[in-house]
Amino acid sequence: MSAPAHLARRRTLAGIVLAVLLVSAVLVSAVVGQFAVSIPEVIGSLLRAIGIPNLWAPDDPTAEAALWVIRFPRIVMAMAVGAALAVAGAVMQAIFGNPLAEPGVVGVSSGAALGAAVAIVTGLVAYGEWAIALLAFAGGLGATLLVYGVSRAGGRTEVVTLLLTGIAVNAFGGAGLAFLLFLAGTASREQIVFWQLGSLSGSLWRESLIVLVVAAIGTVIAVALGRRYDILSLGERNARHLGIDVERLRFASIVLVALLTGVAVAFVGIVAFVGLVVPHLMRMVLGPSHRALLVSSAFGGALLIVVADLLSRTLVPGGELPLGLLTSLIGGPFFFVLLWRQRRASGGWA
Repeated sequence: MSAPAHLARRRTLAGIVLAVLLVSAVLVSAVVGQFAVSIPEVIGSLLRAIGIPNLWAPDDPTAEAALWVIRFPRIVMAMAVGAALAVAGAVMQAIFGNPLAEPGVVGVSSGAALGAAVAIVTGLVAYGEWAIALLAFAGGLGATLLVYGVSRAGGRTEVVTLLLTGIAVNAFGGAGLAFLLFLAGTASREQIVFWQLGSLSGSLWRESLIVLVVAAIGTVIAVALGRRYDILSLGERNARHLGIDVERLRFASIVLVALLTGVAVAFVGIVAFVGLVVPHLMRMVLGPSHRALLVSSAFGGALLIVVADLLSRTLVPGGELPLGLLTSLIGGPFFFVLLWRQRRASGGWA
């Protein structure tokens, strides 16, 4: 079997496995909870919602309410946030040409959370969810532009400068959040703590649909830019010779990353390392082609957050662990491994 045929077969198999795992995770997440609902009732309720009468749909209005008011919006939010953060991470790694780039590591999530906290403390939240999303987008965009401007030198991105800039931006974002906590009232303070820990509890349909629409549009745009990312991976000089406007591509991608990260952080808080772990796992399985990588990262990110959310509300009886805590437990060791490999590949940091 030729190499392209083998790669195509691997991509097809990976797509099937991802789809099966995602559907399974969604069904289990819809079933598990304080109110008992069976898998046939979940499927029957979905079929009835699209106009297909069936005998599986629950007759109990409480079961129907548990699914459509609490669990389904939460699952949709989990999939949308996971897809948005994973695609944002893949795009950042493409434009920085660095495997360590990720919205949480380089401070984009902190910038977005700081923007959302400003909206809460100043009372802009009274104008609706879009006020939080816009401020989160502005904070994420500012952090991304700062990291991009500082870490670029001599036409390339330096690993150490990138990480140090990320540390500085994260520290500034943390200090800003602490200052806002000092100024805020009790209700606002609780909301800001929510951003720092990350949680999907209380997800509403209108918020979930906002994130879902932005994540879907952002993924389509990123996939459309996939061929240009492939050419950019050959080096900036080669990309320019092949007709790519590198700076315009980078600026458009930075806005895209800020949009995806900002809308995700605005409604669920900081969920770190998704954009680091998922694209690397997908790249190891599917190879470096960005179109396949971006699509698979969207589904992989959705799967990761659905599973992480399921664990967060089932590991502790009667309680719920913060979502950001779980993703950091997974992503932290993964980040150490990447650092070690990067150091070995480059022969040190000098």
